[in-house]
Amino acid sequence: MDNLKSKVSIMFICIILGIVLAVQFKTINKATDNVIPSQRAQQLAIELKAHKDEKDKLLKELQSLEARLKEYEKNASEESVYVKRLSQDIMKYKILAGYEDVHGPGVVIIIDDPPMDVQYGDTTSNLVYRYDMLLEIVSSLNAAGAEAISINDQRYTNFTEIIPVGNHININGVPFVPPFVIKAIGHMQTLESALNFPGGIIWRMKKLDFDVQIKTEKDIEIPRYTKNKEFKYAKPFKGLSN
Repeated sequence: MDNLKSKVSIMFICIILGIVLAVQFKTINKATDNVIPSQRAQQLAIELKAHKDEKDKLLKELQSLEARLKEYEKNASEESVYVKRLSQDIMKYKILAGYEDVHGPGVVIIIDDPPMDVQYGDTTSNLVYRYDMLLEIVSSLNAAGAEAISINDQRYTNFTEIIPVGNHININGVPFVPPFVIKAIGHMQTLESALNFPGGIIWRMKKLDFDVQIKTEKDIEIPRYTKNKEFKYAKPFKGLSN
């Protein structure tokens, strides 16, 4: 009897122990299920924050680069305007100095000696002898606002020499004999009127039987001055220092 009671007691204890163990195991499983998602959420939160920080960092770098790019574009634009103006000034002074090919409207004057029967001697060139008339034509054209002048395609500049040598005239060091072709770019009517009026240089040359033709043209080409001028004595003036 006691043995039976002992067995029943042991069985009851085992059942209770089994129930306790089952409940404890279930509780542990629930606790484990709760812990794993919580840790994963924390890990995801950490990764998300890291990505957000990286994104913010890249965004700041992008904004910095955009600001630098705008600054570069602004400086480049200002520099481009400055370079453009500088190039325009250089071109203007090159044209004024005669170191650039140019074209435009103006006048063409063709001058030749009088007919042979009027000349004094067989080989004498009256135009070479009266080369001062060429100088007067050039002076009149300059006074009338000519922007470029050439004589027989030699660009007339401040350094151009027109010198009679024997039976020819040296222009920029190149010898020429008549006829002479003078081209000038500027306002066509103004240039023509400055030469072709009663008592003017063309009128007087015709009175001396020189063969003179003057005409206006809408597009005249004048080549640049090809000689290289070196300054040995003239120096840039920098002003007086205090």
